[in-house]
Amino acid sequence: MRPLIRILLRNGIAYGVLADVIRKCYVDVAFEDFSPQGKKQTVSRVSALTGLTRKEVKRLHELDDTDYEASQERYNRALRVISGWMNDRRFLDTKGKSADLPLEGETKSFEVLVKEYSGDIPTMAMLAMLEEAGSVKSGQGRVRLVRHAYVPGRDDADKIRILGTDVCELISTIDHNLTADPDNLLFQRKVAYEDINPASLVKLKKLSFKKAQSLLEQLDREYARHEQTDNHEGGVSISLGIYFHEQKNPQE
Repeated sequence: MRPLIRILLRNGIAYGVLADVIRKCYVDVAFEDFSPQGKKQTVSRVSALTGLTRKEVKRLHELDDTDYEASQERYNRALRVISGWMNDRRFLDTKGKSADLPLEGETKSFEVLVKEYSGDIPTMAMLAMLEEAGSVKSGQGRVRLVRHAYVPGRDDADKIRILGTDVCELISTIDHNLTADPDNLLFQRKVAYEDINPASLVKLKKLSFKKAQSLLEQLDREYARHEQTDNHEGGVSISLGIYFHEQKNPQE
């Protein structure tokens, strides 16, 4: 989970967001994949399977995608701070726009704003988060909102989507192989060595990338030959992924 947590933290996704996503996913999977044979799945059974209360199961099951996405944003404390800054009259100027705020103070300050809208995040920690995202600028004891949004990550959105597709495919393959008959296993292999000479690393990287790219291009051509071009029903999605992992061994 550590690589996933690094990605989430780098892109401003707090624990509460992940926790709610996981709860929702538990409920969805329990309803979709764990119904008793020949019977309709029930809230009570899902509650027993997941350990969530019946009330929570019912709420999450009835939550559609739009409502769910909106509920996730409410967990993001930085978004709440910016929203409060834009909408709470206490932090607006005479023109109804976000006021420049003193960093500290008992009224109409950035310190009060953070306390009101971010829960228990310290003022300076929130300031650092918003500055890193380019949402605010600070100086001479004052803070200005310069961007009416909180987009903290430096990761391209299209690259983030790879996390949702490639990782899902790999875990799905492992899941299939854990339960499938021996004659119905999917291909899942890797080659790994734990003490490679660092002087050989560049050479082996180039070799690995070249071989992998060649295989993928070959398969791409072959897969394309069998793709249905008109609207046939019953098509199957297939993919084959290759990754290169590199990690320095800890000093013994």
